[in-house]
Amino acid sequence: MKIKKIFALLMIAVMIFAVTGCGGGDKTADSQMSETMKKIKDSGKIVWGTNAAFAPFEMRSGDEVIGVDAEIAKKIAEKLDVELEVVDMKFEGLINALNSNQIDFIAAGFTIKPDRAEQVLFTDTYFKAVQKIIVQEGNTEIKSAEDLEGKIIGVQTNTTGDFTAKEYTDKIYRFNNAMEAAIDLSNGRLDAVIVDDLPAQMIVAQNEGLVLLDDKAADDEEYALAVRKEATDLKDIINEVLAELKASGAIDEWVEEYSLLD
Repeated sequence: MKIKKIFALLMIAVMIFAVTGCGGGDKTADSQMSETMKKIKDSGKIVWGTNAAFAPFEMRSGDEVIGVDAEIAKKIAEKLDVELEVVDMKFEGLINALNSNQIDFIAAGFTIKPDRAEQVLFTDTYFKAVQKIIVQEGNTEIKSAEDLEGKIIGVQTNTTGDFTAKEYTDKIYRFNNAMEAAIDLSNGRLDAVIVDDLPAQMIVAQNEGLVLLDDKAADDEEYALAVRKEATDLKDIINEVLAELKASGAIDEWVEEYSLLD
């Protein structure tokens, strides 16, 4: 009888340990989850921050934000099985919005730069960016990047084009988006505009009298998404999504699709 009782007690102990062990495992997993991931899990949504004036990566179609980054953002939300919320704001406010918990990640044709890396955690890259120069057709003074010295240059505020322009001149006019800069260029108030290659191509296609120079304004850089420094788990998930999309060729297809839109 004693042996049977001891065996029964042992079985009960094993069962209790198994139950509490499973519960403890969940608590451990939760404790290892970043604050960002807890917020996403509890709210059932992930908040994407962007500036929807950078075609073909993000642009407006009525009330909807579409583009390459919009497609990537949707895939991230699908991976997490949560709703996607979009916050469209000024480009220069994105990092502050991220670090004040207004948004959960940035996808905005966002170039990796050392000063930004001090403030955010970058994901893997997904697109190579080339800074191009737009001038008025018939311009004989600006034929290459070297000719930008001392000229009046238009840029989108706090973008790579903005940083690049500083290498050539202190006569920089900053705009909320590159299309606004292009309008001032068309009206003769600027000598040139510096902006990423694909947006530049779309601007020139939509604005008669503007042309792209063959010369590029700076060395190639790459786009990535950005999350808060503590959100390493969210970064890992986004990297999984990017790897899948790059392997399938989806990103290249979206670049082509949205570059053809007027």
